[in-house]
Amino acid sequence: MRRKITIALWSLLTSLSVSSQEYPKKEVDLEILADQLFGFQDLDLNYQELYENIALILSNPINLNKADAEQLRFLNILSEQHVQNLLEYRKENGDLLSVYELQSVPGFDLAIIDKIIAFVTVDNSGTQGTLWKRVRTEDNNYLIIRYDKTIETKAGFKESASDQTRFRGNENEMYIRFRTTRPGDFSFGFTVEKDAGEEITWNSSQRQYGLDFNSFHVQIQNKGKLRNLIVGDYQTQFGQGLLLGGSFGYGKGSETVMTVRRSNLGFLPYTSVNETGYKRGAAATYELSSSLYLSSFYSLAWRDATLVQDEREEAFVSSFQTTGLHRNENELANRHQIQEQNYGGVLNFRKNSLDAGIIFNGIEFNTLVNRDTYAYNQFSFEGQNANNLGLFFNYTLNNITIFSEAAKTLGEGYGITAGILGSITPKFEVALHLRKYQRNFHSLYSNAFAESSLPQNESGIYWGWKYTWNKKFSTSGYADLFKFPWLRYRSYAPSQGHEWLLRLTYQPSKNVAVYIQAREESKTRNIITEQANLYSTAEGMKRNYWINFDYGLTQNLKFKTRAQFSTFEIGQISTKGMAIIQDISYDLGKLTITGRYALFDTEDYDNRQYVYERDVWLAYSLPAYSGVGVRNYMLAEYTLNKRFSFWIRISHTRYTDREEIGSGADTIEGVTKNDIRIQARIKF
Repeated sequence: MRRKITIALWSLLTSLSVSSQEYPKKEVDLEILADQLFGFQDLDLNYQELYENIALILSNPINLNKADAEQLRFLNILSEQHVQNLLEYRKENGDLLSVYELQSVPGFDLAIIDKIIAFVTVDNSGTQGTLWKRVRTEDNNYLIIRYDKTIETKAGFKESASDQTRFRGNENEMYIRFRTTRPGDFSFGFTVEKDAGEEITWNSSQRQYGLDFNSFHVQIQNKGKLRNLIVGDYQTQFGQGLLLGGSFGYGKGSETVMTVRRSNLGFLPYTSVNETGYKRGAAATYELSSSLYLSSFYSLAWRDATLVQDEREEAFVSSFQTTGLHRNENELANRHQIQEQNYGGVLNFRKNSLDAGIIFNGIEFNTLVNRDTYAYNQFSFEGQNANNLGLFFNYTLNNITIFSEAAKTLGEGYGITAGILGSITPKFEVALHLRKYQRNFHSLYSNAFAESSLPQNESGIYWGWKYTWNKKFSTSGYADLFKFPWLRYRSYAPSQGHEWLLRLTYQPSKNVAVYIQAREESKTRNIITEQANLYSTAEGMKRNYWINFDYGLTQNLKFKTRAQFSTFEIGQISTKGMAIIQDISYDLGKLTITGRYALFDTEDYDNRQYVYERDVWLAYSLPAYSGVGVRNYMLAEYTLNKRFSFWIRISHTRYTDREEIGSGADTIEGVTKNDIRIQARIKF
């Protein structure tokens, strides 16, 4: 009792002492994710929707009094020593009374607390009253209404467009999202969206009901032995994500240690607008005993695919489509063409520091999948079903954690991922990871650690480290060696490669931070030969260099200056690219204004520069600067009161190396592109 009274008084005093604590506002800072957690973007993926899914998960803060080690690790901010220290502190002293009490946990200084404060909460309210009453009275809720529009007219909106390419809907993009949640108790929400050019219609035969994409979920947790139940759209994250991984795997980035390991989170609501990667149906976790849990799920969802007919006029899928765009006849022809049943179960044993389990996952399609034949994809998934069986094993000893998962596609190949990470000393963290994925291993919903987008046809060894010299200076880096035993896309020969990164960070004060970063990646790629239809390969070498300087003249006026450079060499041909960025942000209290002026010059697409841009709340913006031009944007956020907030974002891009922007139905005549985004958030 004395301890609780002392901490309560101390927390009150420190919370009133704003000048000494200066904690940031309780908002998710997506720039932390961009600069530290996410890997380099080298694949042709929709990174904005992929990363927005992670931001949405992290926007639902975890309760420090209820979170287990896996949930704490998922933040990828705390070291293993931080995780163990917090769990031990909670075990010895009971629930935290305030987030300020984190300063009493060994190893938690103001720098660490500043990083995690937006992602955590302390809730001691319990679960009084009926579930319906808690839902109705929960303060953690919001409704988002978002509007987007490109000012210039794309070719698909013009009357001159052909019947197959002309967009059927208007030029406006709409997004509506509602969610109310209490961590560890319940969550309810829905998301609806239409892209520019998509039509709002009610057509049950085409499985469209209003806006093009609709999603909802209802979740309850910790109701007796029923630990988790989700009905609607959800995602799975078990083991190391080798079989059941949600669409939020981190890549290789400047956080060189913690992102190697996947967290065993179980079932999570799906609230993003990425129209691939989620499951639709029901999922539940039941406590069989104090240390044994059974999780099972069933999903029935329609996927976008290209259907073709063979010589017998029987339809089959030649490729899957993942853009989520359904604007014209060509794109609508691929909409919801194949039905997927996805089901499985996980038997999970958890006791003390041991976390192990058995996983089964089955996938069935109602149409035969027979992909277009190329030299590199002879071992890609084909048929109508794939069944996988796997094991995972995680164990923590003091500040060291071991993690692993092995799985096999029944009748086909296998995959193995395993590693160890931890804090050797309070200042030195390391991670070692091994992986081997056979070319005929088929795991279609994986986010396991890999060089490729799927764990297939790859083996490798990764070593990451991070050393904190003092409160101001730290260094981190990694080295990754990998092999591809079979052919790959744009690499028609078995190959190998390497990748390394080194980052130096200097932060003399809270308002000043400087880092420099270098990265090199070597991969084999096809090159053009003098003989037609004959491929040769050569080593492609990509190098990236970053220099970043964040500084605040006052608490309200902040600047960011960044320079990014890259080179790409292959077959005695060398190209380069660069981007120079200047940001300014001014906080006027209820009104915050952020702006950017950027210059970019890239000689080819291999040197495109991905650069994070601040956006409206919970929207993730990571465009690729490619070509030669200027990029500007301005973001204004106005908080009317605790219930109403508004954003407006205007961006402008001007090119000097072309006469039109984009291609196909997305072509814009001229050299400029202007976009506007408006968002309102209402809390009930």
